[in-house]
Amino acid sequence: MPADAVSATVTELPESRVRVEAQVPAEELERRIEQTARALGRDMKMPGFRAGKIPSKVVVQRLGREVVLDEAIRASVGRWYMQAVDQAGIHAVGDPDLTLGDQGGAGEPWSFSFEIGVRPVATLGTYKGLQAPRRDQEADEDTVTAQVEELRERMSRLEAVEEQAGEGDFVVMDYVGTLAGDEEPFEGGTGADQLIELGSGRLIPGFEEGLSGSAAGDERTITVSFPDDYQAEHLAGREATFAVTVKEIRRKVLPELDDQFASDAAGFETLDELREDIGSRLKEQDEERADVEYREAVLDAAVEQATVTVPNALIVSRARELLDRMLHNLEHQGIARDMYFQISGKSEEELLEEGSQDAERTLKREAVLAAIVDAEQLEPSDGDVLDALQASAAREDMTPEKLRERLEKAGRLDDLLEDLRQRAALDLIVEHATATQAAPAAAGGPGDDES
Repeated sequence: MPADAVSATVTELPESRVRVEAQVPAEELERRIEQTARALGRDMKMPGFRAGKIPSKVVVQRLGREVVLDEAIRASVGRWYMQAVDQAGIHAVGDPDLTLGDQGGAGEPWSFSFEIGVRPVATLGTYKGLQAPRRDQEADEDTVTAQVEELRERMSRLEAVEEQAGEGDFVVMDYVGTLAGDEEPFEGGTGADQLIELGSGRLIPGFEEGLSGSAAGDERTITVSFPDDYQAEHLAGREATFAVTVKEIRRKVLPELDDQFASDAAGFETLDELREDIGSRLKEQDEERADVEYREAVLDAAVEQATVTVPNALIVSRARELLDRMLHNLEHQGIARDMYFQISGKSEEELLEEGSQDAERTLKREAVLAAIVDAEQLEPSDGDVLDALQASAAREDMTPEKLRERLEKAGRLDDLLEDLRQRAALDLIVEHATATQAAPAAAGGPGDDES
């Protein structure tokens, strides 16, 4: 262990928890104090020194060692915590209950401790020669037809019609909106050549209904009330009147379902060839789903044979981890936490409760796989590691060896190794399992969840 590495000792606690006593060496502590002092000095102004050029020792003298050390600890404790987890060799679940030690003098180490849940330990039962259901792969005709119809929708066009607008039609309109009691249009209340689809439900309740039966050239007055929770606060709960001029009615026209459509949509000579290709791709996708389902079924069979006790507190912590991970991913897609809660119609507590079953299942699965890794002494080879890094290395435009070196320096290689061990354990029990006939998957249309 490097001289500047955080050391850690572990004490087992009840309910799959541990206490970790960690110590940061004096050398590491002084280095972080030096870095923090330099960072603070960049924002300080002192007579006799150029801006941003105040020596770190002067910064420490001016602010006091305790102040700089406190700032250094705040900036570095997250990194030291992760190092302590690695040194302790634990698989943490949930957030730690952290206790920071008192500051010592110069040249002395600094200590902190934390309690945290850890992955439960499984007592293995039978894990070789298991039986698990595996369904046949299929691509039913209804699903193929649904995909073809989706293609038709994408290739549809809008044509103007001299008829009254009904559900599914599109209205091209100009509008001017005023709030009750006002004469001038409100901000954002005017529009020209706006295209809306009747029946889409995207507009304020009552607006689309006010356009039903309209025709090109009609002028209509539509009065609606903005919802109380409308995103524009100055409009929330207000009544508004819109003067609408209907300029055109357009209707969606789908292409004929024939060989020409197959050619235009995907370059096939006949419609039968298009359907055959869609069916082949759907079956290939279903084969992948069936394989994942079978592997999970084998693992669950091993879990059934094992003994794993999962405390409720651990389930709650894992459910929180899973929910936070999902919300984090959604935020990267532009969906904020509060927006997701509103869309789902459920509170955070309700979602955590719903996720508790998945949380318990994942903890049991991980515990059993970890026990199999130990029992079989599974360890990925250098070739396994480099193979696993091939795709990521190509995206980063570097060799797998270079990426491995980078991960090792960043302390992230252990996560990959653990994943490869558990994958090898799953491969092993699947290899020794026997598949039994399972019911086919329920037919689904485009956009069905494949997870």
